[in-house]
Amino acid sequence: MRNKILVTGGAGFIGSNFVRLLLAESEYEEILILDKLTYAGSLDNLDGSLNDPRVKFFKGDIASADDVARALEGCRYVVNFAAETHVDRSLAEASPFIRSNILGVHTLLERARDAGLEKFVHISTDEVYGPYIEGSATETSPLNPSSPYSASKVAGDALCNAYRVSWGVPTVIVRPTNNFGPNQYPEKLIPFFVKRALAGQTLPIYGAGNQVRDWLYVGDNCRAIKLVLERGEVGGIYNIGADCPRENIEIARKMLDILGLPEDRLEHVEDRLGHDFRYAVDSSRVRALGWRPQANFDEAFRSTVEFFRAKFGGEV
Repeated sequence: MRNKILVTGGAGFIGSNFVRLLLAESEYEEILILDKLTYAGSLDNLDGSLNDPRVKFFKGDIASADDVARALEGCRYVVNFAAETHVDRSLAEASPFIRSNILGVHTLLERARDAGLEKFVHISTDEVYGPYIEGSATETSPLNPSSPYSASKVAGDALCNAYRVSWGVPTVIVRPTNNFGPNQYPEKLIPFFVKRALAGQTLPIYGAGNQVRDWLYVGDNCRAIKLVLERGEVGGIYNIGADCPRENIEIARKMLDILGLPEDRLEHVEDRLGHDFRYAVDSSRVRALGWRPQANFDEAFRSTVEFFRAKFGGEV
């Protein structure tokens, strides 16, 4: 069998960063990207990666049994990034989340049963644990989803465990915290705010804006996932957190400061339904494998804001 890896959702924000990391720091003979190229996926995210002879691209859908069968042929490893991920969108219309995050995962696992894989890494989220007012969730903490998005991810995690126990599919689950970095789709907070600020619009802040998220730079997340792929235990679950908690209002103010804009651009709006106040995970298990976040938050945040300033319009 060739040393071949399938990266689903590889044209998305995190997936494309992961592909670049594999090209720089791995020896796979073939990296096959399977992506449907929906609104948040773009070949532009892959920059020059597609010029590398090791990279193959296949436009397809993880919920299509035929597409998945083609993609899995000859693979030793799978890393599944393909998902619908935005909470607000899931509140407006849950159906795409059910299709991708549950039916799509089911299709991948069904076809993986007879594929002879060595490891199937499934990308989940810290949101499956629900809010933590104090303390941090461990990998054995109860799952308590608050949105259709997080509920669909819980279902995908459960399917991974069931297919490992029932049919021996060698699944591993990772649960990262809130990622940020270049090329993130502008429905997410940093690019969304930068785009609005450059257009002269206000920045809508849910409630008082004191919701807390652990901000994990995408490069650090990808290194952790690669480490789990290489050293993680089949059947294991690994939280990935940067221990970098920030309130949403702090993120907005910091962004305005970088752009040289006043705080009166902030507009407090009614909080969204079921908005979890705080997420926090204990990532000691992945750290025991040798991972540590390397990015300095202030530097990474500034470079990310500057990336989107250049992308969306330059000067304010």
